[in-house]
Amino acid sequence: MAGKKTRKRKRRKSQLRVFVVSLLIVLFAGSAAMLAYSEAGAPKTAKSPLVMNFDSLGQTQDTDSAGEQTDTGEAGSAAVQDTEADSQEQTTGAADEMLAENERLFAEAAAKGENVYLLDCADSERVTFAFAGDILLDDAYAMMFRYRSRGSDINDTFSADLLERMRGADVFMLNNEFPFSKRGTPTEGKTFTFRANPDNIEMYAQLGVDIVSLANNHAYDFGKEALLDTFTTLETAGIPYVGAGRDLNEAKKPVYFIANGMKIGIVSATQIERNAVPDTKEATMTSPGVLRCMDPSALLEVIAEAKASSDFVILYIHWGTESQESTDWLQDKQAPIYAEAGVDLIIGDHPHCLQKLDVVSGVPVVYSLGNYWFNSKTQNTCLVEVGINKEGMEYFRFVPCIQEDCRTRHLEGAEKESVLDYMRGLSPNVEIDKEGYVTFGR
Repeated sequence: MAGKKTRKRKRRKSQLRVFVVSLLIVLFAGSAAMLAYSEAGAPKTAKSPLVMNFDSLGQTQDTDSAGEQTDTGEAGSAAVQDTEADSQEQTTGAADEMLAENERLFAEAAAKGENVYLLDCADSERVTFAFAGDILLDDAYAMMFRYRSRGSDINDTFSADLLERMRGADVFMLNNEFPFSKRGTPTEGKTFTFRANPDNIEMYAQLGVDIVSLANNHAYDFGKEALLDTFTTLETAGIPYVGAGRDLNEAKKPVYFIANGMKIGIVSATQIERNAVPDTKEATMTSPGVLRCMDPSALLEVIAEAKASSDFVILYIHWGTESQESTDWLQDKQAPIYAEAGVDLIIGDHPHCLQKLDVVSGVPVVYSLGNYWFNSKTQNTCLVEVGINKEGMEYFRFVPCIQEDCRTRHLEGAEKESVLDYMRGLSPNVEIDKEGYVTFGR
């Protein structure tokens, strides 16, 4: 029975095919005659050739048997679905491999006792970083006073697009220029001493802060107890820190981020204050403090350790002379030392103003990020955005901002171009395009 039905279907298809083809020939001939008649009195225009596929026109879908499919569209759709499934399987397989590699790197670092964190990145091809300069959360100073008087509204303090950039980065880092504590006494004889209520750390969650540097000249303003409270406050909030510790070993520890099959190390140290007996105590084997680098020996050990186990190393360093736009002798002396030691990017702060961008021994250097949200002065500042992939630094972007009226906002238009022009004047060895993307080395 099945064979007979098949033969009958074939005969019906053959008869139908002859009829359809004959009908189409008649229609086509009639259409051609009408077209020729109409063109006789009309101007010529270019047209695409008419192409007819007579083989496909004779095909009809047979409904006698649900098991036989003759629609080539369905077959094509099935092929597309198969291709999409294969592609999805390949994507899933690559993602699984990346996840396994991340877990392997994490387990390896944890086994060595390293300070390591897994990242969940927005993009599987790169890790995005954002860097800002000095911030101050002390209620006794202008920034927090105005913040509180305005209703403690973060959206009234930082512009919406700037908040989006900070929160959107895989890693956002800034300089924590104060201790978090309610304890301690101010350093005797020091002009400015800062201390923030530990509750103020909730602002970091609103800003999207992922890591801070404590290597600065104000971390020890209220002594050992306040510095110890700072460690505890940051740890409780789940925010890693570099450049200080409960002892020298902890102060020297890099922080590592693992993502997209890469391991990225961050190290930090401070040159300030530049004297034999600084107010900000240096960590020792038995006491808390910061990692100092007036003598670069200790920092070079840290860089060597990070370089040996990382794909990319970032140095966030506290150096330079306050309120001086030009770099000083020790910045100029030490930048090539660290570049040649193996760091891949140098980010500087402390001068409280912008300084040049440069390339030293092939390494991009930001000499000073400036104040980010630190005092009541009106000052140009910036956010620096960096993309890192397995080949190295994919892009570097200088995002012009301004600190004014105890707020910080992203600049656009003429204000933006003015700051970019200023940075171009400071930075003759780099190219900065109209969107702030920087090419290092001309």
